[in-house]
Amino acid sequence: MAEDLVGNALVGQSGGPTAVINASVAGFIAESLNNNEIEEIYGTINGVLGILQEDFIDLASESQQTVRGLKHTPGAALGTCRYKLKKQADFERVLEVFKAHNIRYFFYAGGNDSQDTADKISKLAQEQGYDLRVIGIPKTIDNDLPVTDHCPGYGSVIKYISTTVREIAADNEAMGQHDLVQIVEVMGRNAGWIAAGAALAKRRDHPHDAPHLIYLPEVAFSTEKFVADVQRVLKREKSCMIVVGEGLIDADGNYVSADEATDSFGHAQLGGAADYLKSLVEQHLPGIKARTVKLGMAQRAAAHAGSKTDADEAYLAGQAAVKAAIMGETDKMVTLLRGDQDHYTVETGLAPLADIANGVKKLPREWINEDGVSMNHQFIRYAQPLIQGETVVPYDNGLPVFAKLDKVRVDKLLPAYEL
Repeated sequence: MAEDLVGNALVGQSGGPTAVINASVAGFIAESLNNNEIEEIYGTINGVLGILQEDFIDLASESQQTVRGLKHTPGAALGTCRYKLKKQADFERVLEVFKAHNIRYFFYAGGNDSQDTADKISKLAQEQGYDLRVIGIPKTIDNDLPVTDHCPGYGSVIKYISTTVREIAADNEAMGQHDLVQIVEVMGRNAGWIAAGAALAKRRDHPHDAPHLIYLPEVAFSTEKFVADVQRVLKREKSCMIVVGEGLIDADGNYVSADEATDSFGHAQLGGAADYLKSLVEQHLPGIKARTVKLGMAQRAAAHAGSKTDADEAYLAGQAAVKAAIMGETDKMVTLLRGDQDHYTVETGLAPLADIANGVKKLPREWINEDGVSMNHQFIRYAQPLIQGETVVPYDNGLPVFAKLDKVRVDKLLPAYEL
């Protein structure tokens, strides 16, 4: 048992929200309230930006009803950011704020870049001899964090996408006369986990169900093969439904569609893969109608189609993070470990932040069929358990009701900081 460390706990959210990232905060709050070592429970507004600006809220003052409501509320209740701590002064400021507020436990819910940030903050605290325990909480719809079996947020996004594919397929079936191509663009920068998840829309023993073609970043794109794929499907089906990941690349490793602009972490701004495929249909297949659906932010905010399994595991990850820190762990991220038995089970583990930071877990090539545009039983067996159960969202006057934090501000103790 680690030596008791008494002080305040701080949680932040970073990067793109998911349908269940707030469930992790709910788990964090519930577990923090159970521990005498944690005196005050704070949330930072907009991730590391809130730390730099000393913008904290008192999470212990939120009602239990609001905390429970976080479990079915999409978005990031604390606010999020994509700010990168660049200069040494930024890191020094983080530690200065932590010292002023006696932050001894820091939890960061985020993806690869967020865990890298958490790791660097922890290393600086160690260099300065400041006793701080830092635990990462996994979050990303992309499902591309190394080490963990899967990521909270992934199950809900593929449940929504597969539901949407089934709904659009019913519309296409009514409209198509072997002349309709429907292209659904989904997120996924460098890994095809999200696009692959659309394969769950197919009913068992119905190989001709939509989606008929899935294009993944892991499989280099060929125009000639694409045209032949579409022609093959349209000979057989009244319409051809395609799901494409935004990170689709060509044989040279270049994105088929990307803006020149990049975010603060240097990542290309993606989007437009569906329009690119539409243009190829129009160019090479005269007389064929092509339509596009870009799900965009809707896919990561769709709490109404959320997976109960996903929400429960996100909550579990928040709890596990606090338990690990109280036990003396630091510089780790909570991982989800799948049991070996046929019946799906999961438990939490820990992995060094340095093993997570900036790594990317690709979709295994052996889970993709030889045709390069469909998934095999290994992927289905992996993904199917993650979408089980429905998140119960309360409704009022016909519309969903989401939790909203009161956000009682913590007094600032330091001079303002210039970003």
